[in-house]
Amino acid sequence: MNIFKKITGFVGEVKAELEKVAWSTREELKGATTVVIAMTALMAVYIGIVDLSLSKVLTWFLKR
Repeated sequence: MNIFKKITGFVGEVKAELEKVAWSTREELKGATTVVIAMTALMAVYIGIVDLSLSKVLTWFLKR
């Protein structure tokens, strides 16, 4: 089997598998993106607060 037949066969198999995929709708994608962005922002705020708090506590301990 030559290389071109292998490549053609591979591309055909990939196409067949991609037809089986259950793609998300635009609305589902927007909703999931919104959730990811919101959770990332919340985690950034939480980590920032914890970091600020711990640095204040550590600074207080080191000054004593």
